[in-house]
Amino acid sequence: MTAAAADAGTRPAASTAGVLALPGARLAYQVTGDGPAVVLVHGFGLDMRMWDPQVADLAARFRVLRYDCRGFGASGPFDPAIGYTHAGDVLALLDHLAIERAVLAGLSFGGRVAMQAALAAPERVAGLILLDAVLDGVPWDPASAAALDEASRQARARGLRAGREARLAHPLFAAAPRRARPSRSTSAMMLANPHARQANRRPCRPGRGEGDRHVPGGSRPGQLRADEP
Repeated sequence: MTAAAADAGTRPAASTAGVLALPGARLAYQVTGDGPAVVLVHGFGLDMRMWDPQVADLAARFRVLRYDCRGFGASGPFDPAIGYTHAGDVLALLDHLAIERAVLAGLSFGGRVAMQAALAAPERVAGLILLDAVLDGVPWDPASAAALDEASRQARARGLRAGREARLAHPLFAAAPRRARPSRSTSAMMLANPHARQANRRPCRPGRGEGDRHVPGGSRPGQLRADEP
C-alpha cells in the first residue's frame, strides 16, 4: 500500500486492463482510479511499467490511463505499412474509453507524443506535463547526438541487444545506475523492447501531419511544464 492510500485509510484503487485493436496494431493499456483523467506516456525504449511508482498515488485523486505505445512493451509488433501517428493513437484511446479531455504527461519521447496530441486536438487536452521532452525542431546537444549515433552503430554491427545496451549508456540514463531499483527496471524494459527501433521511425498518415497544426490561443491547454534535460 502506498503512503497516499495508508494516509487515507483506503485500499489501493482498482485497475482494469485492456487492449485496443487498431489498424495494424494493438495497444495494451491500464486504467486505475477515478476522477479527472491523466494519461501517462512512457519514454523511448520503455513501456507503461516505468510509471509503477507513481500510479497508486495519482490514482487516489485521478483516473490514470497508461499504455504501451505502438511497438513497445505489450503492444508488441505492428504493421509499419499502415499509416499512423502516436498522437493519433492517444486520441483513439481517449475515444475508446469515452474520455472527453485529459491531462497528458510524457517523458522524453512520451513528451513529444503528448505535445503532438495537443497540437492535433487541443480541445481534448486539459493540461500538459512535459518531462525532459524531445521536441520536434530542437536539436540534440553534440554529446547526446554522438551517443545516439553510437547506439545505432552498435545495433547495426552487433545486433539489437547490443544497440539497446549502448543506449543504456547514453547520458540520458546516467543517473539510473545510482539507484538500484530504477536501474534494474529501466534495463529490463529496454532489453525487452525489440520493436522500439522500428516504432521510432517517423510515422505517417494521409493528410495533415502531427506538427502542422498550431494550438490556437483560445484552446491552449491550461498547464504547461517543460523540464529541461
